[in-house]
Amino acid sequence: MNGIVCEKPGNFNYITLDKPTIQEGQAIIQIKRIGICGTDLHAFEGTQPYFQYPRILGHELSGILVEYQGTDDFSVGDMVTFIPYFHCGKCVACRSGKTNCCVEMRVCGVHQDGGMVEYLSVPETSLIKGKGLSLEALSLVEPLAIGAHGVRRAAVSD
Repeated sequence: MNGIVCEKPGNFNYITLDKPTIQEGQAIIQIKRIGICGTDLHAFEGTQPYFQYPRILGHELSGILVEYQGTDDFSVGDMVTFIPYFHCGKCVACRSGKTNCCVEMRVCGVHQDGGMVEYLSVPETSLIKGKGLSLEALSLVEPLAIGAHGVRRAAVSD
């Protein structure tokens, strides 16, 4: 499997990696579309705080579900995207429904390697079904969700 790694600020390299194998609680997505976010640009520039190199970037993406062991309504072959903020589910914040405050928060492409690869393993709980959206539209779900969240918090009304 191939990928692109940011070795250090200003330097990308094309690399060969092992394809991920299915693990309990994980799903494997074959990446088909990926966006480049401000976070990725800052990492490339060397201005992303709390960042360690080398790192495979990318968290705005879509693809095809190729391996899945869950019992939900997902099936191999589904077009999917995912929530790139991985939480532990066990700490006080997670148990209180405030997963954004998780003490073990891991952001895909920031704290762990991301989606600039052919195949990516993600927690099953992070999957979002395509529901008829194109791969292009699915790769925009995460940035659009951030915008929608900002509008909702600002209480914008007509």
